[in-house]
Amino acid sequence: MVSPEQNLMEPEFEEHSWWENFKNNFADLIQFVAIVGAILVAVRFFVAEPHKVEGSSMIPNFQNGDYIITNKIGLRFTTIQRGEVIILQNPRNTTEDFIKRVIALPGDRIKLADGNVYINGQLLSEPYLPPGTETYGGAYLPNDEEIVIPDNQYFVMGDNRTGSSDSREWGTVNRDLIIGQAWLRYWPPQEFMLIKIDAASH
Repeated sequence: MVSPEQNLMEPEFEEHSWWENFKNNFADLIQFVAIVGAILVAVRFFVAEPHKVEGSSMIPNFQNGDYIITNKIGLRFTTIQRGEVIILQNPRNTTEDFIKRVIALPGDRIKLADGNVYINGQLLSEPYLPPGTETYGGAYLPNDEEIVIPDNQYFVMGDNRTGSSDSREWGTVNRDLIIGQAWLRYWPPQEFMLIKIDAASH
């Protein structure tokens, strides 16, 4: 006779071939990569994006070859400030991105005279520039002429005032062309830093 204990059936385990295991694991890997990829795409388009500084328009504060992280989501919750460094699309060729500094805000009156910048009739203090830096006009804003910045527009300049293509030449920038705020410099390593707002004052 067989006792009741001996009559119990042990659970059976299905054996999978190496190929079946590989397919199952590969499918899981593809799913994981797809999820991570979707998250990274969302972060890049809506939260933050890396940019490389190309050219000398922001010397001495940013050098050719610097890598920075652009804060894109901040524009949804904060207002753009005078003195802030931003990343924007080139108004004349939106496939290119520029790094510039905000000088005048919507509604401001701006004038360039005697190598200085005047906002609403007051001399603008720019502590982020080397002492003795002079600023002169261009095709859009000649010397000794005053303009009013339209609504939803910003006047931007490079810190390298003699080597920057900016609003003095091609005009104000619509807010829709502003990608985000320069937030973090991560390359070169010795220049790793959070990018603070050096507020200009008048």
